[in-house]
Amino acid sequence: MNNSTTIIIGGGPAGLFCSLLLAKTGCPVLLLEKMHTCGRKLLISGSGQCNLTHTGTIPSFLNHYGEHGKFIRSALMHFPNHELIRFFEEQGIEFTENEEGKIFPKSGKSRDILTALLNEADNAGVQIQVDEPVQKITHHSDEFVVTTKLTEYYSPYVVLATGGFTYPVTGSTGDGYLFAQEMGHKIIQPGPALAPVYIPEFPFGELSGISFSGARLSVFRDNKKMRETTGDILITHKGLSGPGILDLSRYIRDGDELKVSFLPCQNSANARDELTGYFSSGGIKQVKTILSSLHLPERFARKIMEVAQIPSDITCAQFSKQLRNRLITFLLEYPFSDVRLGDQKDAMVTRGGIALDEIKQDSMESKIIQGLFCIGETLDIDGDCGGYNLQAAFSTGALAASGIHKKITGKKISEK
Repeated sequence: MNNSTTIIIGGGPAGLFCSLLLAKTGCPVLLLEKMHTCGRKLLISGSGQCNLTHTGTIPSFLNHYGEHGKFIRSALMHFPNHELIRFFEEQGIEFTENEEGKIFPKSGKSRDILTALLNEADNAGVQIQVDEPVQKITHHSDEFVVTTKLTEYYSPYVVLATGGFTYPVTGSTGDGYLFAQEMGHKIIQPGPALAPVYIPEFPFGELSGISFSGARLSVFRDNKKMRETTGDILITHKGLSGPGILDLSRYIRDGDELKVSFLPCQNSANARDELTGYFSSGGIKQVKTILSSLHLPERFARKIMEVAQIPSDITCAQFSKQLRNRLITFLLEYPFSDVRLGDQKDAMVTRGGIALDEIKQDSMESKIIQGLFCIGETLDIDGDCGGYNLQAAFSTGALAASGIHKKITGKKISEK
């Protein structure tokens, strides 16, 4: 192997993209993938349809990475969403945008994206070794020694692109965290993100499939509000999912209390007063009629009255203050106690990872070890639903390729 070869560990979207961009400049690249094939997690992204990215400006992207939007700004500016789309369009892939701004291949097949990446990597001359898991990485005198089950490789540059620890069946088992930690990096405790919430003794399981738009969601821990947001939610057999829950999940820990408003409202006090007025002035109207006027699904309205122990045929005139307040609380702040977050088999991405204060945000190079680059889900970055995580993978991969190219040639890939 050429001793100037860059070794990229991990054949997901970040690793593949970094490898092919670097190889296109003439730099030798070896990519090591422990599974039989590359890109197995990419194939199941977006339920197999591959939500590649999202519409919007880069400043609008930054709010979709929790507290870490500032760090990833350089990568997104270096390789933004429109450049990502153009790259694949040049490979003959057409795209479509849904009403939420999510971008998908028009074919609806993530396989098309992976095939394009593999073809471009092959055309660029990337040497891909599959079925070769890395066992250890050491660094001595400006050179890395990468030990696999088959042999040892030597290189001045190594890229960790091993992904997170979610969907372990695809090969994402957190290997990169261990490698980085052994080389002196701090690891922020990994956990599931973009994950559903499971609720013990969930009272609405029979309503699985019913969704609510613009629900207000609040996370409490030890009676302290930790986070509040709004988003669309979906009732499942065992709890809650949907974009609002998935995006909030990075802040949820097992044992937390989740309070849910099933009615879209910005201010719970105003909404409570408004609902009180509806019921107080309802007269002979049945309570369920008032609920129907709020555009709540009929099955849900019946169930929440049952859970609140309110007779189904009660009229507003018969509605006591105690029962009224209970129902309003259930509608606006239903408390789900001791919730459990879906684990790594359920979560789409990983929160936590290599600490960002130890990574140069203008190149993805380690501040601790020169020549070590960390990209994609190995980093302590996770995005919302909508293509933000794949965009981060491609953008950090592109920036790392440019950073390595500059160390080799003195110029970034974008420079002439």
